[in-house]
Amino acid sequence: MYKAGVIGCRGIGVAHATGIVGSDRASLVAACDLDEETLREFEQRWPDADLTLYRDHREMLDRESLDIVTVATSDHRHADLVVDAANAGAKGIFCEKPLATSLADADRMIAACDANNTTLSVDHTRRFIPLWRHAKEEIVDQGVIGPVQYVIGTLSGPRAMLFRNGTHTLDAICYYAGEQPQWVVAELEEGYEDYAEYRGDGGHVPATEPGANGYIHFSGGVRGFYIGGSKTTPAPKQQLEVVGTTGRLVMVSDGGTLYRGEEPEPLAPPTWPVEGIPAGIHELIAAMDQGVESVSPGRAGHTVVELIIGFLESQKQGNVPVPIPVPR
Repeated sequence: MYKAGVIGCRGIGVAHATGIVGSDRASLVAACDLDEETLREFEQRWPDADLTLYRDHREMLDRESLDIVTVATSDHRHADLVVDAANAGAKGIFCEKPLATSLADADRMIAACDANNTTLSVDHTRRFIPLWRHAKEEIVDQGVIGPVQYVIGTLSGPRAMLFRNGTHTLDAICYYAGEQPQWVVAELEEGYEDYAEYRGDGGHVPATEPGANGYIHFSGGVRGFYIGGSKTTPAPKQQLEVVGTTGRLVMVSDGGTLYRGEEPEPLAPPTWPVEGIPAGIHELIAAMDQGVESVSPGRAGHTVVELIIGFLESQKQGNVPVPIPVPR
């Protein structure tokens, strides 16, 4: 039985804990948050768990000898927590998206997990939803629409924020492209022309992050188009179109449609007993048991950070192509 602890105990941390409590392979034993009231509310949700509460994550890591650590803090606070957990001996870490808000942080997170043989999974949640997995594994990967030609990811609405929500769209583009990006070119939302590095507040206020539009050149011929704003655009919040040689897929949050001609074919994905973030926790545990990468591995999360920083660099240099990996 794996011993698990959660860092960050608000709503997303509760979702992490739900996946732990719902597993027959892990036990929730510890929780950490800076706010005492948040900790107490978290504890009351799990009256049957023998929880020890902490205000300092290093104290929790030192005392508990945790096998699994989940990180559900603000977007720009993940790096030290993941590095410390890996160095403390955690066998598996489930980290919120984006993995990091700088390349230096993303690099050291991957290095720490590699050095400690820690399985790292990133909460790009669509990888844990049956509709999106069915479309990838049973439609795209099986050649139903032919070889993928291009993927268009659209992020709309007032929270079309490059780091906060753009990370989901960029990961989905890469997931369905199935190739490694080689270079990008991008333009940031009007009013953010000098936004050269992360200046957000952890994902709370949309004005602290730009929207963006970008082009992704992948290694094997697939092309990606990221349409991320401006923030005055209408719903749906997120849409993905995957175009192959003989058909295409259109994916939105609550459904998907396959086109192999003019007539639309609604997708009928399987039903899972658990999906979303709790399923991500279960799949991390399965990956740990089997000694394999998770379905949403840390390196895929790292690639998304490369793309985001590549977009900022392209804007900074006058909207020119920027190689991926971005030069350090």
